[in-house]
Amino acid sequence: MNVSPVSSSYREPLRWRAAVVLPLLVLGAAALYSLLSTLLAGALFPAQANGSLLQRDGRVLGSALVAQPFAAPGYFQPRPSAAKFDPMAAAGSNQARSNPELQQRIADARASVAARDGVAPAQVADDLLTQSGSGMDPDISVAAAQQQVARVAKARELPVATVAALVAAQAQPRQFGVLGQPRVNVLALNLALDGAGNGETGIGNGEKQKP
Repeated sequence: MNVSPVSSSYREPLRWRAAVVLPLLVLGAAALYSLLSTLLAGALFPAQANGSLLQRDGRVLGSALVAQPFAAPGYFQPRPSAAKFDPMAAAGSNQARSNPELQQRIADARASVAARDGVAPAQVADDLLTQSGSGMDPDISVAAAQQQVARVAKARELPVATVAALVAAQAQPRQFGVLGQPRVNVLALNLALDGAGNGETGIGNGEKQKP
């Protein structure tokens, strides 16, 4: 049995329909998905959806997800940043471990951090010497925080035990109990220190940040 081919006059309307309907379906589905995901994220995770911002007295002092520098000795210091703590330039150094420049930078940082915190160079926590892949890691290891306790306590004229207790209270366990290592959010810890009412209140007025 012979079947006559579809005439060109019939195929032409189909092409136009596809040309009109396909973009509408793509745009409609994309817009609907974006709208629903935004609404659901805002409803279920309002803090995270708005940037995990940390506030005090109605003022935004930073994000729990983004590292920032602190200049005063009465503050805990974050990891070094290849991006100079600029979120718009987030990146690592991309230097290999065998790179002489990287080795020299780590050696210089080890000496500087050891002098700053009053510890032996061999005792400096590794994450206070190395930069994260993004350059914006907001957390440090519990060991790195504990290393800074004596310096911070001295600068704030607080008992070492008081500052150590704040570190312990701010320590977060492994994610889901298995991922990563226990850690401390530097900004949250410094906010807790300022909240202790010891006179060090640089956060929020610019004193914390290096130029």
